[in-house]
Amino acid sequence: MGRQGLFVVGALCGFLYSGVVWAEAKITQEIASITVPHGTKQVTVTREQDPSAVIDPVFARVSRPCPPYCAQPMVVLPRVQTIGEVELIDFMRTHLKAGTGVLVDARTPDWHAKGTIPGSINVPYTDVNPSLGADEMVIEKALERFGVRNGDFSKAKSLVLWCNGSWCGQSPTAIRGLVELGYPREKLFYYRGGMQAWKIYGLTVVPPAEGE
Repeated sequence: MGRQGLFVVGALCGFLYSGVVWAEAKITQEIASITVPHGTKQVTVTREQDPSAVIDPVFARVSRPCPPYCAQPMVVLPRVQTIGEVELIDFMRTHLKAGTGVLVDARTPDWHAKGTIPGSINVPYTDVNPSLGADEMVIEKALERFGVRNGDFSKAKSLVLWCNGSWCGQSPTAIRGLVELGYPREKLFYYRGGMQAWKIYGLTVVPPAEGE
């Protein structure tokens, strides 16, 4: 084969390789997208398909003062499982769709208003922390959203709590507050990567659900 023929084959291989990488950026090898309830709407979660896209500059910063932006432990509390993106997607496909689980954006409302993970509701970490001054009515209202009524945790839903990333202490603080209130640890999950990891993967971000 001549040099020209090798060039054509190489170009074709490069084109095919690019097609595999860029034609469709899936979430996992088996999952290209999922659809989840977000308020009264259904939202499709996919990955960004533009190969030139880059992360939001807000989440590209590498220098943040500690405190408050300190590295969070991999395990918040014993028997509280830390999960990654694949486990979160599985939770969204199962518990969230079935209504047996809640995806909790534990950030303050100003952060939530800038965009959230589809299917999330905003329950700020301060609303489930008696030690931070949350009053009984605020706590009770928050717990009711999780299936807890009158202090009865027997029907408590599984929760995935998240915030801005592994340097954000808001969701770990929420988890500790919920455990202090009596929430079953086995029903609490910590998405440590938070919004930063979600955006690094180019996954769908949406405005807060209507009515929140």
